[in-house]
Amino acid sequence: MTSRIPRDSRLRLVRPRPLAAAPQAINQRRPRRPAPRPPEGTPARSELARMARSGLAGAARVARWADSALGPGRGSATADGKATLSDATADQAARELGLTAARVRADWDTARLAGLIEVHGDSARPGWRLRAWNRDDSAVLRGWVALFDAWSLAHPEPAGQEPAAVAEVVSAMPQVLSFLQLSAGPVPVDQLLDLLEQRVTELRTERCEVPYGPRLEPGTEPAPTADTPLAPLLDWALHALAAVGALTCGDGQATLTPLGSWAVWVKLEQICVAAQSPAGNIEQPAEDMLRGCAQLRPNAARAEYRAWLAARPVGSAVAELLGAARGEDALLRGLAFDALRVVGAPAEPDVRAVVDEPTLRPYALLWLAEHDGADPEDAHEALTRREATWLWVDTAAAVADHGEAPLLVRHLEAAVQFTVPALLEEVRAVGHPRTVQVLVALAAAHPDPALAKAVRRAAFQVHTGGS
Repeated sequence: MTSRIPRDSRLRLVRPRPLAAAPQAINQRRPRRPAPRPPEGTPARSELARMARSGLAGAARVARWADSALGPGRGSATADGKATLSDATADQAARELGLTAARVRADWDTARLAGLIEVHGDSARPGWRLRAWNRDDSAVLRGWVALFDAWSLAHPEPAGQEPAAVAEVVSAMPQVLSFLQLSAGPVPVDQLLDLLEQRVTELRTERCEVPYGPRLEPGTEPAPTADTPLAPLLDWALHALAAVGALTCGDGQATLTPLGSWAVWVKLEQICVAAQSPAGNIEQPAEDMLRGCAQLRPNAARAEYRAWLAARPVGSAVAELLGAARGEDALLRGLAFDALRVVGAPAEPDVRAVVDEPTLRPYALLWLAEHDGADPEDAHEALTRREATWLWVDTAAAVADHGEAPLLVRHLEAAVQFTVPALLEEVRAVGHPRTVQVLVALAAAHPDPALAKAVRRAAFQVHTGGS
């Protein structure tokens, strides 16, 4: 009895989606968690987006000007390679927009923080949010939240402050903002100062810091903290958050704006989602967090990534994700780069830095292609044939380790090669360390005896080094 499938049958071609293949193939369906509802009185998303568009109108105007005036071959945006607007460009924009150069610079910096402008070297290009600005409320709100997250960069701290104290206040402000959000109204600044002092003390205790200065005698109370140096830093933080539209200050009180209240609620909800996960992902290292997300649906996994990232400095979080991607588990590699997609532009330098690492190169090239504006369906065109084959094997390894046999058979359809013999030849040549295991698993899973025999022969040849 012969097989109905010829030995050299053409594979049915589908658009390769190697990064998504392993995580989505392994995801198990779970009951959807009901969509949480924002607090009563929160404006509709369309109204929140209108507020965000209004607050970022100046930034969007400068971004559109840069799109038309600083395109390829038309001008240089920066002079120092650090995204600082050059004097000549600022003066040009000021003349053409009828603004002061100082206003142009401020709006330029806001546009960068909100993702409306992306700077690469000495050139600028519009961010994807600018393209969707007038039609996509989600893009607008994400841009505003990105600015909200960067409030400490949008409004520099007062001169002469200790960097360590500034960092402590920035780390403590989420708790202050949460208190403001739960209060749902004006809160005296003195009360916020007490809360800030308590949180900073907790942070120092967690680091086991010993205060400098003379030791107190037993039974002696510490000096009162009414004139603590944290007061001017709280004032700076509140005014910085007011500058990005998150709150209002006046008469010794602070109140979250509707946008600010909504943003804080969103972040609290993300943290609650992560905290309710079986593994408690928000407190886990990157590798354990990714394993905890492996069984989640894509949207739920992205929510977990956002919550995990919100609890860490961006730089250390990116480094931890790349460290997990360097491990032996191919599934974690794909998930780590999915999490890096949530990070977005701040991860770009680190992702570019790993392009020369063979294990991470295909993932990094796909990430960069999508970051540069390629459609996720077409991003694979950034890979060479060899890189695409390596990634196919890596994804197959993830499916073999964590998925089911039929999924591995279906993964065969995502190969870029037209025929099974061509695929086997290139898989053998690419030198992936899991090649033998992948081929053995595929041979065991495939229902066609002739094809399975060819795959087993290829596995044996790779194992023995024969031809």
